[in-house]
Amino acid sequence: MKDLTKYQGIFPAFYACYDEHGNISPERVKALTEHFIQKGVAGLYVGGSSGECIYHSVAERKLVLENVVSQAAGRIVIIAHVACNNTADSMELAAHAESLGVDAVAAIPPIYFKLPDRAIAKYWNDISAAAPNTDFIIYNIPQLAGVSLSRSLLRTMLQNPNVIGVKNSSMPVLDIDEWRDEGVVVFNGPDEQLLSGLAAGAAGGIGGTYGVMPELYLKIFRLVQEQKIREARQIQDSCRALIVLMCSAQGNLYAVLKGILRVNDKLDVGGVRAPLMNLVPEDLPIVEEAARRIKELELKYL
Repeated sequence: MKDLTKYQGIFPAFYACYDEHGNISPERVKALTEHFIQKGVAGLYVGGSSGECIYHSVAERKLVLENVVSQAAGRIVIIAHVACNNTADSMELAAHAESLGVDAVAAIPPIYFKLPDRAIAKYWNDISAAAPNTDFIIYNIPQLAGVSLSRSLLRTMLQNPNVIGVKNSSMPVLDIDEWRDEGVVVFNGPDEQLLSGLAAGAAGGIGGTYGVMPELYLKIFRLVQEQKIREARQIQDSCRALIVLMCSAQGNLYAVLKGILRVNDKLDVGGVRAPLMNLVPEDLPIVEEAARRIKELELKYL
């Protein structure tokens, strides 16, 4: 019987870390990893949307994961997202992740071509077969992947004993209820509804904005455990308002988040990779206001 309790809690989605020339910076990867560990998070989700994975080569994705795992040194749970838009590269990344000793690998479905469930299941099972001793987590993000996880597809995947969970980034909270009914660990994906996801039975959350305000999301998680829903809702409402502010910038959300890290934590992990848009001068007041409001919320709630 697998011990799945390690998958409870708050898991920031790891940001891509670049040097001044836009190349992966191992030093900045390690610095960001240590930053999150010191914040007390349960684990990290590496190589997903927040990690700009679809704009990285296989070699770059390996380099990021190697440095995260090296710096973490077993102190937190590491989930490695390994999906590429072809099976061979995905299997290569899965095998590499297992060789590093990650706790789990995860994968979105193949994107662009609309494939039948049997093809998606084979893609996921092939990836899992490349990491036969590692837990496998399905990443359901239909608004970007163009494919929604169905209950029948999940049941097919559960014939694979390595499949233990779903990172659910669809907006309907009902999906969390359905996947949980199938006996898997479910991570809430949309940061705006962490509280709702936890109330629906999610074991924890994986989120992109967790990286700039992890203590606030950690507090939401603790308050839910203590059944203090009203107090948790106040923080969740504040976080949701902040996300709206962050998304009002012209630059990509991840560029905004990295800007906030520079302001509040004096941590520079670079910009974002084209075709994602970096910050423009008009975005700087938004970054500064968001950074200020995070500090105010921390003083108020922590």
